[in-house]
Amino acid sequence: MAQSAISSKPLRRTTGDASRLAAVPKVRLYVERPEEENWFVHVGHVTERGRWRTAPHAHPTYGQVIFVRSGRGVMNLEGSSVPFEGPCALLLPTECIHGLDYELDVDRWVVTVDVSYLTQVNAKLHEFIVLWSAPRMIPLTQATEAGHDLYALIQRLKQEVESSAVGHVPGAEALLTMLLLTLVREAHLDQAANDGTPRHDVRLVERFRKLIEEHYRSNLPLQEYASILAVSPVQLRAACASAADMSPTKMIHARIITEAKRELIFGDMSVEQVAFWLGFADAAYFTRFFRREVGQAPSQFRIEARR
Repeated sequence: MAQSAISSKPLRRTTGDASRLAAVPKVRLYVERPEEENWFVHVGHVTERGRWRTAPHAHPTYGQVIFVRSGRGVMNLEGSSVPFEGPCALLLPTECIHGLDYELDVDRWVVTVDVSYLTQVNAKLHEFIVLWSAPRMIPLTQATEAGHDLYALIQRLKQEVESSAVGHVPGAEALLTMLLLTLVREAHLDQAANDGTPRHDVRLVERFRKLIEEHYRSNLPLQEYASILAVSPVQLRAACASAADMSPTKMIHARIITEAKRELIFGDMSVEQVAFWLGFADAAYFTRFFRREVGQAPSQFRIEARR
């Protein structure tokens, strides 16, 4: 748990024998001293004066909670504009593409959590999985006490992170868990997720999501996904219906569409290149697939989204 800084150097990803810069910069967190690289949470207070804007980027190795104590702005979330006004919390999972346009003198606190530790946190409670399953803006304007409570938690977490007192690591873990639990309750995810879904279905679907993330460009058949997970396709379908309310095929398609939209909005590849990048052998089939899932052709989507 060390003092950290942000590097905006884009990371490279590879397809086939050629490499290219990602369409959106992959921003990573680094620590100042190598001996402190075992951090799992960092708390920072952003104090820039005036208007502040960050270009669209993604975090491949950590998630963030941005607590906007006061002020307002607009978040560019996967190409869509989401206005926000403090007090509120902006929750940004790993790989979520976002840009932020803060208006004058926004007071904000940033809690950064390492992705490997997020996996451990999510295992504690099904609602945490739901919380981090999608980016979200959690307003606190109707709950003044919630805003004060979240601010107090972040202050205590920052003190514990920077402390060298005995037990500061489990102390920080407890405070971080309480902070996330507060967000679950303010977003009313405790009610939405309390549906009696068997825990083994939740765990299986979470493992399936991770596999999709690793292989969505490989065009793996459902049988192969099930085989890797050591379950039958029937068991996988039942678990997805129970814990995700959609079929496994639909989950795979949704991930492909998300990446296609990112490339079309932020990238400079042609529609044909996007198709091949995503593993489609035929650009025409990709266009039909995209139109069926989104309701419009990729070229039309790109023009309207960029406008």
